[in-house]
Amino acid sequence: MLRLITDFDGPIIDVSERYYRVYQFCLEKTRYPNQTVRELSKAEFWQMKRSRVPEKQIALNSGLDEAQAQEFSQLRRQTVHTEPYFQYDSLAPGAVDALLKIQQAGVDLAVMTMRRVWELDYAFKKYDLSRFFPENRCYCLSNDYVKTRDIEDKPLLMARALKDLPPAADTWMVGDTEADIAAAKKHGVKVMAVECGIRDRVQLELYHPDLIVKDLSIAVDLILEPQRFI
Repeated sequence: MLRLITDFDGPIIDVSERYYRVYQFCLEKTRYPNQTVRELSKAEFWQMKRSRVPEKQIALNSGLDEAQAQEFSQLRRQTVHTEPYFQYDSLAPGAVDALLKIQQAGVDLAVMTMRRVWELDYAFKKYDLSRFFPENRCYCLSNDYVKTRDIEDKPLLMARALKDLPPAADTWMVGDTEADIAAAKKHGVKVMAVECGIRDRVQLELYHPDLIVKDLSIAVDLILEPQRFI
């Protein structure tokens, strides 16, 4: 049996608009009255996020002072995963077609995400994604889970998945961050990193995934027809 374990945000969901709206909100909330700030364009902001520019530095680049940058960073952390902002997420281009293709090929499909149960349910309902991932193929955080760091928490999810899931002859992980790569490597799973998420190619290369590809569609094609790419 062939298995694909995919991350959710990045390969399937585009979170860039949510993150940008939260950036705009935090900038507006932390600026002083009549203070001149420089609101980054979405393209500028997202490139900084993808190259892992720290939150405080993004705030400073936007014209906030040191104290404001600290406040901005805390407010962003409190806001970015709250319900009002999830409406700004959208499907990554081609993701549903890629999921359909791999499902129809009979590949065992699982999702592994740092979203909490309610956050995953919200997106599943909005985009009818539970048809691809039955409950016993969903690995996410409980609603009351106390997060540490993704790069530490995600390998724990992978350990749980590999313990629960039936054996597979071949397993691939697809994700868009260092946490996905670390989770796969720690447990001997082959991993493809996609460039359509929250890390750029330079950042992904630092963690040495087996392959770096454009998006989930290319990843699926490689898994189903690897000889096409030799």
